[in-house]
Amino acid sequence: MKIEYQQESSFKLDEMLALYRASGINRPTDDSARMAIMLASSNLLISARSDGNLVGLARCLTDKAYVVYICDLLVDKAWQQQGIGKALLAAVQQATGPQVQQLLRSAPSAMQYYPAVGFTAIDNGFHIQRQC
Repeated sequence: MKIEYQQESSFKLDEMLALYRASGINRPTDDSARMAIMLASSNLLISARSDGNLVGLARCLTDKAYVVYICDLLVDKAWQQQGIGKALLAAVQQATGPQVQQLLRSAPSAMQYYPAVGFTAIDNGFHIQRQC
């Protein structure tokens, strides 16, 4: 099946929540209000769709000139291992341009994935863990 990648200017919360759950990514999907804020506050959403059905998503924050932070990269488990995540990352770079650095924080289970798709590990970051 053909996968279409596109920037989303709006979203259907139920559709997004279903994808987050189907992907297995750890996000507060039981708190739909919090998820709605997360999605609405993202200024770059790139979707992967098959016959109009949402199968993957790159949720990003970017200034569109210097840096893009890839908050979430997710693909429905039934669609994984088909290159959709790699294509979503390429679509992020295409949308932002070569002058924009891509950053992300990896889940422990994906630490081997990102180097395989062209990312370099960095150790010069800091964080304050969220309380909930």
